[in-house]
Amino acid sequence: MTPIDIIITYDFICPWCWIGHQSLKAGIEQAGMAGRFRSQYQPYELNPDMPKPSSNRKAYRSRKFGSWERSQVLDAEVAAAGKRVGLAFNYDRILVTPNTRLAHRLMRYVQDQDAARADDLFSAVMEAYFTRGQDIGSLDVLVDIAVSIGFDAAGVREYLNGSAGEASVVAQELQAQFDGVRSVPTYRVGNQRITGGQPPQHFARVLQAAAGELENM
Repeated sequence: MTPIDIIITYDFICPWCWIGHQSLKAGIEQAGMAGRFRSQYQPYELNPDMPKPSSNRKAYRSRKFGSWERSQVLDAEVAAAGKRVGLAFNYDRILVTPNTRLAHRLMRYVQDQDAARADDLFSAVMEAYFTRGQDIGSLDVLVDIAVSIGFDAAGVREYLNGSAGEASVVAQELQAQFDGVRSVPTYRVGNQRITGGQPPQHFARVLQAAAGELENM
């Protein structure tokens, strides 16, 4: 049976990317299509010029939204939306806003080495940042995350310490822009594009339509 290709364009500091990912998984279950899809993660840095490895989150968010109070209101809205799909956003633990380039390079490594574990990495990085408040711009943090899903620490550290994967990440981001992606999360399911944190039933309908198109080819 021909698998359905799902391209997930995302950034690791985008909370709606995690919420949308949870809805996508639920949609796959609703559609009865577990095991029938093949996912690919396409990077899209929301803050490519963020200092490395990270910046003070309170200062950054206060500048971005005009005040820390406004940022906290937005955080509460996201946390409520996350709770509805079973995700814990503990913004009180998050002290930094990271540069995500290194995390995207780790995803490149995982997809090259064992693409089946890319979903695990995505969820593990999101949980590390949004639930535990870890600095996912940190090399040591990312190595620990990779080890937690079964990768060798020395191999991951050697890869991330160099420039491997850098050109690939940049090329994928340029491709996303060329393809018209202007926000994340964006999902390409077969020939259809989905943007934002859609509910599971929407993903289920699109997946079923994509499966029907494959069967009629």
